[in-house]
Amino acid sequence: MKKIIFIAVMLLIVGGINKSFSQDDKTRVGITRTTTQTATTYFDYSDPNKVNIEVNIWGYVKMPGKYIIPKGTSSIDLISYAGGPNSDTKLDKVRLIRPKNDSLKNSEDKIYEFNFNDVLWEDKVSDKKLPSMTLEPGDIIVVSGEPKMFFRDNLSIILSISSTVISVAILLTTILKK
Repeated sequence: MKKIIFIAVMLLIVGGINKSFSQDDKTRVGITRTTTQTATTYFDYSDPNKVNIEVNIWGYVKMPGKYIIPKGTSSIDLISYAGGPNSDTKLDKVRLIRPKNDSLKNSEDKIYEFNFNDVLWEDKVSDKKLPSMTLEPGDIIVVSGEPKMFFRDNLSIILSISSTVISVAILLTTILKK
C-alpha cells in the first residue's frame, strides 16, 4: 500500500514538472532551467506571440547564461533579465559581441563597447542617449569586472608574508647563535 501511494505521489510530481516545461504553457516568461551536465543556466523569457532569439550574457551579472528573448530586446533589457550588474562590475567596459552570421548579413565579427557609468552617475537627467542596442540572434554580452580586495583578503596576505619573514628570521637567529 505504501508503495502504491509513493508511486502515485511521484507520478503527480513528475507530471507537474513536465507540464511546467511544456511548449503549450502560456506562462513561460522567466522559466529557468539548469542543466546538470555542464552547470550552465538557461533562461526562457520568450514570448509565444513573437519571434524569439537566443543570446548569451557572460561575466559579472547575477545570473549569467543563455537566454531566449523576444526579437527587439535591447542590451539593457538583457542585463536586467540577468539580475543586473554585480558590485565588482566595471560598467565602463560592457561589450556586445556580434559574431559573423551570413543569414543576418554580418560579414565579420563585431565588438561594440558601452560605458554605463555616464548613465548611472550623472547628477542630472540629460538627453544623452542610453547606450543600448537591439540584440540579434547569437549576440553575446560580456560584462567585465574585477573582484575587489576587502580588508580580510589583504589581512590574510599580510599575515602569510609576515609569518614567513618572522619564521626565517627566527631560523637565522637560531643558526647564528650556535
